Amino acid sequence: MAGTTVQDGGLVERAFTVAMAAQGVHPGEGEFEDMLAHVRATMGESKISVFRHLLRGDEARARAANAAFEHAYAELVDGGHCAAIPGAAEVIDRLRTAGVKVALTTGFSRDTADRILSALGWTDIADLTLVPAEAGRGRPYPDLVLTAVLRLEIDDVRSVATAGDTTYDVLCGLRSGARFAAGVLTGAHDEPALRAAGATHVLPSVRDLPAALDI
Repeated sequence: MAGTTVQDGGLVERAFTVAMAAQGVHPGEGEFEDMLAHVRATMGESKISVFRHLLRGDEARARAANAAFEHAYAELVDGGHCAAIPGAAEVIDRLRTAGVKVALTTGFSRDTADRILSALGWTDIADLTLVPAEAGRGRPYPDLVLTAVLRLEIDDVRSVATAGDTTYDVLCGLRSGARFAAGVLTGAHDEPALRAAGATHVLPSVRDLPAALDI
């Protein structure tokens, strides 16, 4: 969602800053900058997994940081700092009209995902929305895509196309068996990073997805 169909505008980093401040780690400190670099590199991963890594497996601190992050992100969304990628809603409608089942996936919690969907008026926009807790593991594992395949009753994972703005989105698609795993350039990672991850296509935006699929 964020960076692919939803404009992020740096909200993840802003919410991360709030979360780490609650853990006593502040901007300008070497530890914070190292942590922020890891957050940028792992965009698309389940956020609780990121905090577990950053806080060296301390589950209580990881959960507290994740809760603070989700709260801060939700406040930013509720404050109007959330918008659709231009053309994203139209793309989703075009795909569904053509008979393509659409699943939106995210590394956020269900509560945060629902806040974003509600803020955009997207509560019924897709056939399915999924968060890591509903699939097993988050990206870069294939669970989100495979869970979507099962729930949407797709016959062959090779008929699945995925698109996302991070290397972890690309890896998730490829590891699931999808033959089309596109990277888009509206979010966290640039074209060299997406291609290095194995992206089958790199698109300027999700708006270019139907044409790449000949739809």
